[in-house]
Amino acid sequence: MTSFRCGYAGRVLSALVALLLLCAFAAQNAQAAKMETLEIVTKTGVHVFSVEIATTEQERETGLMYRKQMPEGQGMLFDFRPEQPVSMWMKNTYISLDMIFIRADGRILRIAENTEPMSTKIIASGGPVTGVLEVIGGTAKKLGIAAGDRVGHPLFKGR
Repeated sequence: MTSFRCGYAGRVLSALVALLLLCAFAAQNAQAAKMETLEIVTKTGVHVFSVEIATTEQERETGLMYRKQMPEGQGMLFDFRPEQPVSMWMKNTYISLDMIFIRADGRILRIAENTEPMSTKIIASGGPVTGVLEVIGGTAKKLGIAAGDRVGHPLFKGR
């Protein structure tokens, strides 16, 4: 009887370990389907980012939730076509972000800098936008990114 219990317990334990590893792998690789290049033209020069594109409702709802880190020079671009007022929040988001709200013509409408992690406070676009770029908090100030700067990406007409 004892060997049966150990064999059964071993199989259960192995299945649990496999399930945990699968969940950890899925969480580590939880990102939007495709990566693209995006440029922002500022008074200080052209700044290039590698961005995940969030186009589906599920990708937009999840965004950068549950991420513990994000490298400089990377971000997530939310596709909200057609142009419309949008609202974001930081629920389940562990890292501070700069949210860059971008109009259909590729001009930055406004920037919400250094957003508060885990907050459910609503962050509004302040007008109609086609996209929102989320980058690590402090990036806009560090690179001199400001309202009116132009964003180059196929999502925007003014590219």
